[in-house]
Amino acid sequence: MLNRTPLPRLIWTLACALFLFMPESFAQTAQTSTEADQKELAVTVYNSNIALVRDVRRVKLATGTIDLRFMDIAAAVNPATVHIVSLTAPKDLAVLEQNYEYDLLSPQKLLQKYVGKELTLVRLRTENNTTREDPVEATLLAYNEGPVWQVGNQIITGMGADRYVFPDLPENLYSKPTLVWLLDNRHSGEQTVEASYLTNQINWNSDYVLTVAADQKTGDLNGWVTIVNNSGTAFKNAMLQLVAGELHRVYQQRDMALEGRAMKAMAAPAAAQFAEEGLSEYHLYTLERPTTVRNNETKQISLLASTGVNIEKVFEVNGQQFYYHNQQRPGQPFKDPIQVRMKFKNSQANSLGIPLPAGTVRVYQGDSKGRVQFIGEDRIDHTPKDETLDLLIGNAFDIVAERKQTDFQSLGPHTYELAFEIALRNHKAEPITVLVNEPIGGDWRILDSTFKWEKTAAFAARFTVPVAANGESILKYRVRVRWD
Repeated sequence: MLNRTPLPRLIWTLACALFLFMPESFAQTAQTSTEADQKELAVTVYNSNIALVRDVRRVKLATGTIDLRFMDIAAAVNPATVHIVSLTAPKDLAVLEQNYEYDLLSPQKLLQKYVGKELTLVRLRTENNTTREDPVEATLLAYNEGPVWQVGNQIITGMGADRYVFPDLPENLYSKPTLVWLLDNRHSGEQTVEASYLTNQINWNSDYVLTVAADQKTGDLNGWVTIVNNSGTAFKNAMLQLVAGELHRVYQQRDMALEGRAMKAMAAPAAAQFAEEGLSEYHLYTLERPTTVRNNETKQISLLASTGVNIEKVFEVNGQQFYYHNQQRPGQPFKDPIQVRMKFKNSQANSLGIPLPAGTVRVYQGDSKGRVQFIGEDRIDHTPKDETLDLLIGNAFDIVAERKQTDFQSLGPHTYELAFEIALRNHKAEPITVLVNEPIGGDWRILDSTFKWEKTAAFAARFTVPVAANGESILKYRVRVRWD
């Protein structure tokens, strides 16, 4: 009679033999890397709510197939941009698969993972001033709008517990966002690996403080960068770089941009800490020391500190197109606001001369007692060196402009003559000059003017009108216009 081995034992024996003779590349090893392995961290932040992260770590990898869990990454990572490479042996480390695990550990997630499994419910009971634990073994049948338990032969809902005791942690739950790579490694021992990825929810913007002298002819310009990090992780001792420019991106769905606002420092910053260089069609600003940007943090770093910037203060009044075809309050003049503008050149000769990222410039001036007061603000675009910044800080209080049309004549088909009078009254104790910008449509020619003028565009003229202290100047001009 033949000696027959039971079928289940035979299957187990064959499986063990197959495992023993399995090639090394098929033996999968699980390894974990945390920020403790980090040797270098670099973060490049763009002013479009994204950042490029380069995370260099020293890890010891076994040969064969490795399940590498790469922890302490940004929660807002874009998985499609993830890349890992060995700097030690780039040809010996290949990526077979990569996953982004964001099913994070929480009491609710634990209960959901334990549907159909048994766990212990601990209830506290107090008797005779003594509290004791009353454990109950129960199977979680469902966890939808609430838990459904089976205790023995009973199905129970609404059964509360002071705490739950789980026998173990499910493999597919993570305490923090984790990148998981299935790697094929042919280089045994320690390696330096670099992981890079793009993450959302981190942004930066520029803010400037212009403090002008009493005569408003010179000023000091201080610049700050404000970084808002809501990416889900802290970047500790990172090399920080900022990219300014209009970066083109492809969106599969609308991103909700995060807007952050920081407290604007009034104290003068230290010397500039960023080195600037061109990068393609953008500008790159590199902080020349490591810094830490924590999660859910707004951080400000000094960008520039310039003193003795020459400033030109300009008063402007801008005419409107409707003056030429709408009848408004016959016989009564219009009152136009007088804009106050401050202009200065971003040049090396003017104590500047570096590309200035877009941002808000806030202007301050000391009062008679030396207290600094806020007098206006304006936003600037990205400004290359040797360009002029033109800030609108408000409207003048002590200067009045009144205009009226004094004549209108039809000279023939489509040809007309119009005359205007603009009164400028200066209630300040010093003389000023007002620039009057007038829109003029059609084919036009100014016939006469009481003040100097220039053609600034095909449909605009500018008049330069000096006004004495506590005085008045009347600008009168006549224009012939032809409309086809």
